[in-house]
Amino acid sequence: MPYFDAAILGILQGLTEFLPVSSSGHLVLAQELLGVKQPGVTFELILHFGTLISVFIYFGKDILMLARALFDKTMVHERKIIGLLIIGTIPAGVIGLLFEDFFDAAFSSPIMTSVFLIVTGVILFATRFVRKAEGEVTIKRSIIIGLGQAMAILPGISRSGSTIAFGLFCGVKADEAARFSFLLAIPAVGGAILLKARDILNVDTAMAGQYLTGMILSLIFGLIAVYLVMAAVKRGRFQYFAYYCFAAGLTGLYLFS
Repeated sequence: MPYFDAAILGILQGLTEFLPVSSSGHLVLAQELLGVKQPGVTFELILHFGTLISVFIYFGKDILMLARALFDKTMVHERKIIGLLIIGTIPAGVIGLLFEDFFDAAFSSPIMTSVFLIVTGVILFATRFVRKAEGEVTIKRSIIIGLGQAMAILPGISRSGSTIAFGLFCGVKADEAARFSFLLAIPAVGGAILLKARDILNVDTAMAGQYLTGMILSLIFGLIAVYLVMAAVKRGRFQYFAYYCFAAGLTGLYLFS
């Protein structure tokens, strides 16, 4: 793999992983339109690892507090958050196992992916009608947010977009909904990495430079994406990402129908 390709894939992964525009949807459409093939499991894992580090950097203090709470029973609030994150992770795991064949088929359909990009646009646009709320994440709300994450198994449905939007829909404070969404990415992305970690053993040492380039760029642009999303949510401009999703989805329908 040329360094240029590794760099482009790292930048795309970093931006689309956390911007509410669906990284999986872009991958499906790019493969169909440009004949781009997936870069391989090992490189994919390395790119995801880069974006995961960006979450640890931005939410470092929060993550450190949650880690401490595992060993400190007096940190009741942090322990509650850990429990809510576990609950929020369950829907995607269960639904992913039950409908695995359906999800696999969706990844081979650029038309379906384009439709789901438009669905993401509708979800994001609908947040403009949500009244400002001050609620916290509860068990019920974590399940609802978790269902949003489960939807994002489909290519074209944004994980960050659906989870943040579902949090807003059920009355969670905007910045708290975004914070919970990104923390929820840790078990989701981290779990996927662990499940396929043995593939790292097959790493081609001759491509170490390309792997490192892709990882560093996915980390940098992943961090940029986190800052952009958090800023948009806090300023009430989260719905603006809907216009891009509409454009991408409609373009996909035009090209592949």
